[in-house]
Amino acid sequence: MSVLDTKIEFLKGVGPKRSLLLNQELSIFSFLDLLTFFPFRYIDRTSVLKINQINNFDIDIQVVGLVKSIHTIGVGKKKRLVVKFFDETGEIDLIFFKGISWLLKSIIKDNKYLIFGKPAKYGNSISFVHPEMDLLNNNHKIFHPIYPVYHSTEKLKSVGLNSKGISQLVTTLLQKCKYELQDNLSDILLKKHHFLSRKISFEEIHFPSSYQKLKNAIRRFKYEELFFLQIALLKQKKIRQQKNKSFIFSTVGERFNDFYFNYLDFELTNAQKRVVTEIRKDVLTGFQMNRLLQGDVGSGKTVVAILSMLLANDNEFQSCLMAPTEILATQHFNSIKQFSDKLNLNVVLLTGKTSVSEKKNILSELRNQSIDIIVGTHALIQDNVTFSQLGLVIIDEQHKFGVAQRAKLWKNKDVMPHVLVMTATPIPRTLAMTAYGNLDLSVIDEMPPNRKKIITTHKYDKDINEVYKFIYQQLTQSRQVYVVYPLIEESQVLDYKNLLDGYDNMKMIFEKKGFQISMLHGRLTKEQKEMEMARFLQNKTQLLVSTTVIEVGVNVPNATTMVVQNAEKFGLSQLHQLRGRVGRSSYQSHCILVTSNKLTQDARQRLKAMVDTNDGFKISEIDLKLRGPGDVLGTRQSGLLNLKLASLVKDYELVEIARKDAVLILANDADLSHIDNHRIFNFFINHYQKLLKWSTVS
Repeated sequence: MSVLDTKIEFLKGVGPKRSLLLNQELSIFSFLDLLTFFPFRYIDRTSVLKINQINNFDIDIQVVGLVKSIHTIGVGKKKRLVVKFFDETGEIDLIFFKGISWLLKSIIKDNKYLIFGKPAKYGNSISFVHPEMDLLNNNHKIFHPIYPVYHSTEKLKSVGLNSKGISQLVTTLLQKCKYELQDNLSDILLKKHHFLSRKISFEEIHFPSSYQKLKNAIRRFKYEELFFLQIALLKQKKIRQQKNKSFIFSTVGERFNDFYFNYLDFELTNAQKRVVTEIRKDVLTGFQMNRLLQGDVGSGKTVVAILSMLLANDNEFQSCLMAPTEILATQHFNSIKQFSDKLNLNVVLLTGKTSVSEKKNILSELRNQSIDIIVGTHALIQDNVTFSQLGLVIIDEQHKFGVAQRAKLWKNKDVMPHVLVMTATPIPRTLAMTAYGNLDLSVIDEMPPNRKKIITTHKYDKDINEVYKFIYQQLTQSRQVYVVYPLIEESQVLDYKNLLDGYDNMKMIFEKKGFQISMLHGRLTKEQKEMEMARFLQNKTQLLVSTTVIEVGVNVPNATTMVVQNAEKFGLSQLHQLRGRVGRSSYQSHCILVTSNKLTQDARQRLKAMVDTNDGFKISEIDLKLRGPGDVLGTRQSGLLNLKLASLVKDYELVEIARKDAVLILANDADLSHIDNHRIFNFFINHYQKLLKWSTVS
């Protein structure tokens, strides 16, 4: 065991009480945990002011001077220690309310000190409350020019572990472990990227000697995190590819060709053809395909899914397509049903609404393989659903399904079905390869040539009557309209009121003109949501007032206008997803973003991006720069992606560098057994190996 694995309580200055609080408050259990508990900011302490130069009372400053006198004032809770402090230009008070007994013993009259803290002015006098004080002598290095600041808590501060206290522990630890901080990167990587050694990097990130070295240390640790993350993801993928045997789809047969040449009434885009080829290669290997199909709304993912299922059928295997809602599942079913009879395919739909008798028949036919393709919701993963020869699983909007849920589809199988997961959330390629690093990635980054661009406009609240006139024009042309409000959390009373007011307003304006209006929000039951969405889909209501719960992927071809109220409250990727609810037909579609006049610079950038482009991948790039990965990745940032320093967004260039390095190293030395990689191997085994227990499909 390395010294760095030593429990934190055994570090000088910690002990059992402080150790327990470090465990509970900061998740610091070992020496290594403390070393990697990095400062969250730094204070420039390179300048020292004279007392008469103090004129800014909003920042921390430093003053050097002498202690003139020390005395206490008041009694009980009002008792305080006052230190008269002076230099050649003036005099100030240093005031302390805590630790008075200890300070009386430790502060020495007539000695020189460096004080650091935030000044306050009362009338003509200046004081510091609880400043840091460093005793100066001629041989003493008085302070770190770039001063680290660490996160702490009230409980930790109560035992002396404020930022300074933690800093002192780190100083002790660095001295104790200076011979243990061996590098975990190869000499080749260190030289290639001009990195500082790991030992020096730890010293510089905690106690920087210059801003340049601090920058270099941070870059090295960010790279380290990203590099080992990529190694873990790539090794995980390799293990999966070698471990999970699957069926070989060797035949491109009658049904695939019949559909492609006779029933596909448009030419596939080059991107679609490329993805079909990638899938075709996967299903010839004998190992399980685990592929993520990423494409913008309307890019043609469904056609690729259908072709993949026909390929499975030509090889006498069943396929399953699972969607998160009944409406979306039904739409997928109807898309396949359009040609299934002509191809002599038995396609069925299984949802929570399927009758008991019908479900019984379906389950029986699944077992005897008379069903070729089954489309459904969570109902597909019930224990009584058993396939005869399941060869392909397609999962739409895969983030809606848990890992364990998906695995039920092939429970107790020695030979796994191939898996294709689809998402309509465009994510920049490098980020997607990290966020879904254990999946192979296919991207449809080309839209069908006949697809009309959605015209996006930005309007202000003062223009709302103009917006209403446009809605009326669309309704009179027998089109349908979405109006969306930003109910971000269902508990937000104000937003909920805005939604209700908007609904009442729409009813007042448009119902008397003969149009039906419905409302959709998160307080409705699942059944109520499905009912309202179904009514809109069937054109029983022409105007849908909704929050963001309107379902991703639901296709309402007759809906041509999306109005987003208070659009400044939405993230960019969210606005793009909402816009994707329209533009599903040959009719010209519109997206109208309505905002207040008071907009932040960030909001203006988001709205400009929406007006300027329909390209989801360009949108996602801008979104990453503006807002970070949360909006793009949803809940994916967990487990392996729990990074301390690196950001998948801000450091995307470093992500790409780290991935290229990891790919190259593993391509030449898959087991990391070469002498050049022994440091990488040892660190990986000790710190990342356990993370390879992630599920096959995540």
